[in-house]
Amino acid sequence: MAKQQQDSQNIKRIVSGMRSSGKLHLGHYKGVLQNWLTLQEDKECFFFAADWHGLTTEYANPSVVKEGIWDMLMDWLAVGIDPEKSTIFIQSQVPEHAELHLLLSFMTPLSWLERVPTYKDQIAQLREKDLGTYGFLGYPLLQSADIMMYRADAVPVGEDQVPHIELTREIGRRFNHLYRQGIPPLFPDCQALLMPTSKLPGLDGRKMSKSYGNAITLCEPWKDTEKKVKTMPTDPARVRREDAGTPELCPVWDFHKVYSTEEERNEVREGCTTAGIGCLDCKSILLKHLKDELEPIRERREDLAKRPDDVKDIVRAGNEKARREARKTMDKVRKSVKLDYKL
Repeated sequence: MAKQQQDSQNIKRIVSGMRSSGKLHLGHYKGVLQNWLTLQEDKECFFFAADWHGLTTEYANPSVVKEGIWDMLMDWLAVGIDPEKSTIFIQSQVPEHAELHLLLSFMTPLSWLERVPTYKDQIAQLREKDLGTYGFLGYPLLQSADIMMYRADAVPVGEDQVPHIELTREIGRRFNHLYRQGIPPLFPDCQALLMPTSKLPGLDGRKMSKSYGNAITLCEPWKDTEKKVKTMPTDPARVRREDAGTPELCPVWDFHKVYSTEEERNEVREGCTTAGIGCLDCKSILLKHLKDELEPIRERREDLAKRPDDVKDIVRAGNEKARREARKTMDKVRKSVKLDYKL
C-alpha cells in the first residue's frame, strides 16, 4: 500500500477515454466520472471521447457513434469535468493516434493481442455482431497508442482493465528497445492507477446499463427518476405493508449503501426488518439524496444544451491542445523509426 501511495504521488500525467455511448447514467458517474473529477484537481489530465473505439463494434452503424458523442461530452461538462483543468478532446480529431497505432502494429506480436482476456470474453458476449476483424482484435493496441501518445504516467482503471495497461507497458518497452537503444526511453512505464469502483447496481440489481432498461440517466427529467425509483423491485417477501423484509435481498438497499448516512441506513434496516416502514417510505429517503446530487447536474446540462456552439468551442480547443502534444510525440517516433525524411 505504501508503494502504491508513493507511485501515485509521482504520477503527473493521466490519460483516460470513454467510448461514445450517448447519454450517461449514474453508473458512469459513480464508476468513472467522479474519479476523473478527483484526478483533475492535481494531475495533468487528457480525457477523450473514443469514437474510433466505438467503431470496433459499431463499424456497420457509424451513425450510432456520431449521434452519441455530443450527449456524452455535455454530460462530462455538466458533472464538472473542467476544460480549464483538463484537456477534453475527440479521439478521431487527433489523427496522430491512427499513425502511432499503425506503426506499433508492425512490431507488436499477434500473440500479445490474442492473449488479452477481454478479447475472447467480448467475442462471446457479442455473438450477434461480426467481430472477426483486425479492428476488434487490435483495439487494445489502439488503446495503447492512445496512452503512449501523451506519454502518460498512469491510466485510471478497474481491475478488469489492468491487462490492457500491462500490454501498453510491454509495447512501450519493446519500442524503446528496438528503436531507441542508448537514448533515454521515449515511452515511460505506464501504471494502472486502480480507482474506487462503483458499487451502484441497476434498478433491478443487475449491472446498470441502458440496454437492460435499468438505468437512471444523468439528464432525464426528475419525474422520470422519481417514477423509476418508486417502482423499483424490493424484497419479494414484502408482499404487504405489514410484512417484514430483509434489506440485503432488496436492490434499493444497494443504493442506500452508496447514498444514505449511517443513521439513515440504521433507520431503514430497523424499519424494513420489523415492518415499521413501508417500501415507499424507504425509497423517499433515497430520493432525497438522488435529487440533491442530480438536480445541479441536470441544470448545468440544460444550460449547455442551449449553448451547443460553446460546447464545440471547448472541444475544438481541446482537440488543438491534444494535437500539439501528439505532434511532439510523433516527431520523436518518426525520428526513432527513421521516417523523418528531410525533403
